[in-house]
Amino acid sequence: MSLRTGIFVDALSVSFNGGFGLRFDNLRKYALRNGYQPGRFNVYLAIDQERAADDLGYRGKTNRFCEVLRDFEYKVVEKQVTVPKHAETGEPLVRPNVSVEMALDMVDQCRDLDHVLLLTNDPDFVKVIRKIQTYGCRVELIGFNNIPPALKKEADFFVSGFMIPGLLPVQGNNTEWGKIGSRVRGVCYDFSHDDGYGFLRFLNRYDLPLWITDSRAENSPYKTVFAHISQFEPNFDTSYVPSRDLIFEFTLTENDKGLIAEDIILFSAP
Repeated sequence: MSLRTGIFVDALSVSFNGGFGLRFDNLRKYALRNGYQPGRFNVYLAIDQERAADDLGYRGKTNRFCEVLRDFEYKVVEKQVTVPKHAETGEPLVRPNVSVEMALDMVDQCRDLDHVLLLTNDPDFVKVIRKIQTYGCRVELIGFNNIPPALKKEADFFVSGFMIPGLLPVQGNNTEWGKIGSRVRGVCYDFSHDDGYGFLRFLNRYDLPLWITDSRAENSPYKTVFAHISQFEPNFDTSYVPSRDLIFEFTLTENDKGLIAEDIILFSAP
């Protein structure tokens, strides 16, 4: 019997917290790894109805975005909202919210799912995760920046969206992720401050069990890369490593001893 998976995305929350440019086609591929079958794929989008009425560019861009999502077989749940603006600057005073609709749908629809991908920064979803876990549904949280620790702890599994190959574009990268010369993102899981070097780990593929983090295992989807202190960006305080919370971007090179990281920059921090 095939297991069914679902995707629930708060598009605005993701976009405002590091996930702008998310490739929804690759999110679908990631969700269907390991033989999962598609269940509910929902994207929740808050639309400023006053701006849409007056701004042709905004309206057109929003419509195109929704059309692309539907091409990938996502259900787009549009919430038409009126966003109050600052009288002088015209800036939004609040961020429109779709959490209630999304939470209700998850609790109702996850009864028929075995696995769920959740993309949101709303800490109120801790209670939602607990509820749908009572149905026997496993919850995988994908996040970028500003993920509440309570959400990470409540989910059955958390993975940084920055580390999933192809989920977000890598600027200036013309080489396929994981190939020599490519820019990839990963974490520094080991570092010797006395010796001035350590090791980075990056996700090379996702059709293997993600929980097997030891890259020496034959069925691990991760690779380990040597990182010398001289390759970290200037003024980076290496006392913060090792850490699973810091995401680094670096270029893959190779010598006769293995993979080497060059031009290492801190890409994301809590």
